Amino acid sequence: MAEDSTIILNSDDQSLGKIQIAPRVIEIIAGIAANEIDGVSKMHGSLANNVGELLGRSDRRRGVKLFNKDDQTLAIDVDVYLDYGAQLPKVAAEIQDKVTQQVALMTDLTVSEVNVHVQGVVTPKEEQVVDPDNLFGQEESEDGED
Repeated sequence: MAEDSTIILNSDDQSLGKIQIAPRVIEIIAGIAANEIDGVSKMHGSLANNVGELLGRSDRRRGVKLFNKDDQTLAIDVDVYLDYGAQLPKVAAEIQDKVTQQVALMTDLTVSEVNVHVQGVVTPKEEQVVDPDNLFGQEESEDGED
């Protein structure tokens, strides 16, 4: 979706004016909703997202793409990494439900589809223990010399 476009909400009473929402706002709502699901490790982002994150900027839109459909509904693509051991179909269905609900609740817009793209699985990091008396992990010989 184009960055400079806006989505105009239809309201019964427009006597006070119209309400416009930037597409990035809907992408942020969808990104936060997807990231809150148990089993989602992180969102998949572009190179620009990764560089921005290294510089301390977090982008809540990371991994979310928004499309206007011809029937005045929205289609949302969500790219995620899941935790190892998570039930992929269950987590994907929860992402679809939560994203649809949050966008509808917060904007009153209709989401016709949420396409979940699992980009990878993240394994838990093993804790490395360093022995202060043996920093390089060398084994001692039987006579006590290295």
